[in-house]
Amino acid sequence: MAELKRDGDELVVELSLAEKAEAAHGDIRVPASSVREMEVVEDAIHAVEAWKKTVGAAWPGRFAIGTFRDADGKVFAVVHHDTPRGVKVALEGTNFDALVIGCADPEEVVRNLGTF
Repeated sequence: MAELKRDGDELVVELSLAEKAEAAHGDIRVPASSVREMEVVEDAIHAVEAWKKTVGAAWPGRFAIGTFRDADGKVFAVVHHDTPRGVKVALEGTNFDALVIGCADPEEVVRNLGTF
């Protein structure tokens, strides 16, 4: 399962080997200074417009892993059916406009990441 964490001055989305293959992408690293906002989302799978996939794997309403386009712009998502909640990170000045990462305890993830 993908892990959202902080590594020095970077925010990192660490992917499992299977997720790297599904997303056709390696781990995501963005400068912490590019984070505009972090929020807990109750329905992470529907926070991603899975039918607008550009690269990756998706089954709308079940999972979304990869790069998507939606009203927020270019979104990188890793959401599995067994992690309905997650964290959405709004970004600026990076290759992605937002990250949506499913996780079991998104409040803890946001607490552990701290402020940006």
